[in-house]
Amino acid sequence: MGKPYWVGFDLGGTKMLAAVYDNQYQCLGRERKKTKGFQGEKSGLERIVKCIYDAIEESNQSLGDLQAIGIGCPGPIDPQKGVLLQAPNLGWKNVTIADDLSKEFKKPVVLVNDVDAGVYGEYRFGAGKGVNSLLGVFPGTGIGGGFIHEGEIFQGANISCMEIGHIPTVPNGPIASAGLRGSLEAVSSRLAIASLVSQAAYRGQAPSVVESTGTDLADIRSGTLADALKNEPIVKEIIGQAIIQLGKSIAGFVHILAPQRIILGGGLIEAMPEFMMKKIEEGMDEWLLPAYRDVCEIAVAKLGDDASVQGAAAWARHVLDKKKDQ
Repeated sequence: MGKPYWVGFDLGGTKMLAAVYDNQYQCLGRERKKTKGFQGEKSGLERIVKCIYDAIEESNQSLGDLQAIGIGCPGPIDPQKGVLLQAPNLGWKNVTIADDLSKEFKKPVVLVNDVDAGVYGEYRFGAGKGVNSLLGVFPGTGIGGGFIHEGEIFQGANISCMEIGHIPTVPNGPIASAGLRGSLEAVSSRLAIASLVSQAAYRGQAPSVVESTGTDLADIRSGTLADALKNEPIVKEIIGQAIIQLGKSIAGFVHILAPQRIILGGGLIEAMPEFMMKKIEEGMDEWLLPAYRDVCEIAVAKLGDDASVQGAAAWARHVLDKKKDQ
């Protein structure tokens, strides 16, 4: 009989990643596949299953030694029933992922929101180690958030929460993906920033963007924005204002949660960490009550793509250990 191992899985917007971990969370094998391209839930679940099997095969582990699978999913989930309630980027609703995968692998499957999994991963293994409360904020296509308090993911009784990107921010502002006007996501996400930069480039105000990528919104990624930040005053202004607003909103969560540490992650943060940190702190200082200004420290996430898969595996193990102790 071999050694026990755990699988973490991240169902991302454009890619899925499965990783196999031993009891010390050393990675034994991994597999990455495209998320887009399948038709409907059935083919999507088949690709998830194939990705997990391929990771296990790559790790040279026996299926019998698998202890559990942790699945990180985008969108709200029911953590008790293991149901993905809604994933707008996939067009999925009320998908019984945990039951379907548990029947396939004959092992326990624990479902968790993908951002919660990433924040938990950073809490256990990355930039959040050593604190009792951790707030994670990840601006990207949307804006994800998660909160860990004394080793537990903060979530509702039957639904995940901390949907930071959907809080109201600007009255009658632009509409974001969820259809909410003036949400934080509509103002401070990478997509919102890139949209304004695309318009500026089209108007001739950001020639370096036109030269490097053109004016197509889909081509203006985090790296493009970071490069333009150095050369284009209009781009610096657009990004700066958006991220100051993000900092103000984070300050609101500090008033509510008083986290010991805040971690910032995602491609936008990774592409220009110093500028992003400066503007977030500027927004927070503008909005925080004096008594809260020294409550928490801010750090950049460390684990990148590994945060969600490692966090999902560790969370599955944590949930199962708690059930054994009950």
